[in-house]
Amino acid sequence: MRIIAGIAKGMTLAVPKGADTRPTSDRVREAIFSSLGERVIDAEVLDLYSGTGALGLEAGSRGAHSVMFVEKARPCLDVIEKNLASFQKNRGVTCEFDLRRGDVFAVLKTLGRRFSLIFADPPYADDPATLLSHAQLRQLLAPGGLLVLEMSKRAQLGASLLWELEREAAYGDTRVCYFRAARVAGD
Repeated sequence: MRIIAGIAKGMTLAVPKGADTRPTSDRVREAIFSSLGERVIDAEVLDLYSGTGALGLEAGSRGAHSVMFVEKARPCLDVIEKNLASFQKNRGVTCEFDLRRGDVFAVLKTLGRRFSLIFADPPYADDPATLLSHAQLRQLLAPGGLLVLEMSKRAQLGASLLWELEREAAYGDTRVCYFRAARVAGD
């Protein structure tokens, strides 16, 4: 695995040992970031279920203002710290990074700021509808922002009153969905 573009282009990313982590492939990351284009520049990014930190680091390499990683698995946290240390050795790095340890749902309750891009790559065994039904997640998305959710191609989304599906694409066994916050009463 490597950073595909930007200031850290070509940087190799460490990956946790074992099969518990399923890092976003280079091909899928390239497709995601190609579709996002300049929206990444100066973005405030939240990377949920960070794993290796690949999505957040790719955003940082492409000009994001800040990236907050959220991960609970100790082996993944160690790898993210290692990848961050390597990333920050690149000249001209201006992105601010914050690494939060804990369960995604618990950490979401503690965040008091909004993000223009939220990446979520939960384990394929998790039901993506559980994340999409979490009202706090919607409140963390800045107006005009996007939630980019990676999941198994076989996962069922169901209807959501909190999100509007903007588009989706499949890459092998992976489906990537782009959501905007739905307008709800009180907005």
